[in-house]
Amino acid sequence: MNNSTPPFFLAPMEGVSDLPFRILARECGADFTISEFTSSTALTRGSVKSWTKVSTHPLENPFIPQIFGGDINEMVKATELLCDNRSVEIIDINFGCPAPKVCRNDAGAALLGKPDKLIKMVKACIDVSDVPISAKLRLGTGIGEDTAIEISERLEEIGVFRLCVHGRTLKQGYRGEADWSKISKIVDAVSIPVIANGDIVDAKSASACLNETGASGVMIGRGAIGNPQVFHQIKKELGIINSKEPWINDENIWADSSDIQKEFIARSWCWNRYVELTKLTEIENKNSLKRHAISFTKHLPGGSKFRGSLQSVKNIDNLANNVASWLENGSNYVD
Repeated sequence: MNNSTPPFFLAPMEGVSDLPFRILARECGADFTISEFTSSTALTRGSVKSWTKVSTHPLENPFIPQIFGGDINEMVKATELLCDNRSVEIIDINFGCPAPKVCRNDAGAALLGKPDKLIKMVKACIDVSDVPISAKLRLGTGIGEDTAIEISERLEEIGVFRLCVHGRTLKQGYRGEADWSKISKIVDAVSIPVIANGDIVDAKSASACLNETGASGVMIGRGAIGNPQVFHQIKKELGIINSKEPWINDENIWADSSDIQKEFIARSWCWNRYVELTKLTEIENKNSLKRHAISFTKHLPGGSKFRGSLQSVKNIDNLANNVASWLENGSNYVD
């Protein structure tokens, strides 16, 4: 990636952006990946599950953990603890999550309604951090005036080095359309890089978003769930890369395949690689594997019926093998 090429980010998504999937996304063309958003409270209390969320591997570079919280002291302590890990290169702070369980604790997007507390929190984290701090936010709470421009300007003033803005409010959640025009106003208001997020699912939407917002790059969330190959597909269609897709073993077979068959082929490769990475990173979890199995088989012919058959599978290896076999056989699908 050269300096003129917009970077593509995998969004930090709970239950999705685990370490194996982040590495897979990088291998599929993502330039940056960010960990699942992780509670500062849980980290300061030594939760094994939470520290697993912010674990990394040499194949993930740079390593960017994301944290959230409503207590400033706990956020500071979590920042210090993360800085003790020499693999951490950037710490991202979440002010974008709209989940009620997060917001009711005065964390995530709820803090967009309390700009002074948000700024105080980030400044306190910056003061103890050995690495750059970035932030992810939404346009506002959806109640009253949007606060994102004011907050973005103040975040730049205190030393945040990069922002990511989702073009919806807290009140919207994931409903309606992302307002890229409002992201554009934030881009104009600050001089630090702004990454645009929301409704980016393919090359057409990525190009349109970059053109409308003037953002430095884009972040893809839901469009990459079960579909990490989207990064390579977008970059190739936009002419950013011209390398062969890693899932193409035989150019002739690929050329003769239908669009649905190509989707099965790509997902088959991605699934097998994801399973390999769970073993390589020693993060093998049946619940995570099942969540990804559901995602990797969605929007494919026969997928709903197949997912029903997974309910009775108890063994993690059998689960992985069943999905692999189904996706491989799907490459012969005839409409």
